[in-house]
Amino acid sequence: MIAAAFRRLAVVALALIAGRALAGDVQAVRFWDADDHTRVVFDVNGPVNYKLFTLANPDRLVLDIAKSRVSKSLDGAALEGAVKRVRTGRQGADTLRVVLDLDRAIQPKSFLLKPADQFGHRLVIDLFDVESAPRVVKREATLPVAQGERDVIISIDAGHGGDDPGALGAKGSREKDITLSVAKALAERIDAEPGMKAVLTRDRDFFIPLNRRYEIAREQKADLFISIHADAFVKSQARGSSVFVLSNRGATSEAARMLADRENSSDLVGGVSIDDKDATLAAVLLDLSQGATMQASEEVANNVLRGLGRIGNLHKREVQRANFVVLRSPDVPSMLVETTFISNPAEEKRLNDPAHREKLADALVQGVRDYFATTPPPGTWFAANPQKARHHIVARGESLSLIAQRHRVSVASLKRENALATDTVHAGAVLKIPTAI
Repeated sequence: MIAAAFRRLAVVALALIAGRALAGDVQAVRFWDADDHTRVVFDVNGPVNYKLFTLANPDRLVLDIAKSRVSKSLDGAALEGAVKRVRTGRQGADTLRVVLDLDRAIQPKSFLLKPADQFGHRLVIDLFDVESAPRVVKREATLPVAQGERDVIISIDAGHGGDDPGALGAKGSREKDITLSVAKALAERIDAEPGMKAVLTRDRDFFIPLNRRYEIAREQKADLFISIHADAFVKSQARGSSVFVLSNRGATSEAARMLADRENSSDLVGGVSIDDKDATLAAVLLDLSQGATMQASEEVANNVLRGLGRIGNLHKREVQRANFVVLRSPDVPSMLVETTFISNPAEEKRLNDPAHREKLADALVQGVRDYFATTPPPGTWFAANPQKARHHIVARGESLSLIAQRHRVSVASLKRENALATDTVHAGAVLKIPTAI
């Protein structure tokens, strides 16, 4: 119905007065091209009264802001997505008119944001494609999988994005850029593995609401969700990797609670409309019954933590728990990986090194592979190929007897499979796991 209205009408009124406070001048505009919409963010110096309407033939969006003006020209803004050009002018004596020339028909949704973090007041307009469905970034597996043996799907979430830069490094690195680079490296590494396939929640710089991130994983029927982050602390000496799973009771430490509070505030910084609060509440209530999912999350998180310990320092040697919104999927095992502290100059340097990011990706994929090898979902390549899939990466502090117990095999068979003369094993070694005791 909405799409037909766009074709029939030259002018469609889609938003009226949005506030009653004093107007603010437009100071800047930014554009972000997301998977299913283009986001336009106007920085204003206070709450505004505005209205929107669209024009067809050619497609345009018109924004009128009462008692406002442009502080500086918007001509230099980097355009993205559906927007081809930005024009400004006056409508009457005291109304600023901004015209966005578009390359296709859109359905706009707008809302105001109060000051948050480094941002002041903002007017956000999301331009949704009228006829196109949301696009999810998929990758084709590089190795063929036999018919009837499906891949396990790994949903990889690069934390932050768009107006939400995340933590800032000692030398100015932005968490959103680091997480995207690590996520892409991890996706490539996963796709190179037999029986695994990666799905990225984002493959470029744009903002995604927290609940939308795990919804993408559910829509793609993911077997695992991994959210990638880079931690920060007021003291630059803090270092090491951490792995978190969801806790609906309490955090394992005050630091974990503070971290969850900071990450959960991303929606305030990045910009989310609150008109879907009923759906969000329903999702949170559903999350309270996800006991089996939380248990699986902890098992795979322990595997990943061991893999990270093989390549560098661990900030915490146990899996941590906190109430992260992004981990609240009721039916997809989920974990959040703090790759290291971006606030530590030495670790920030490593995060910007492609070779180190490859090591991170290797450690993560090895932990994931080890989990699915020991707990293969029915009908997957891992279930059909146990001899090819089962192996274990030795973590610091692990003994041969502990590894044998975990994989339900005998120490003798483990030694025989790996031609070990003694019970001594070294961190980082890859052991083949026999298929029977």
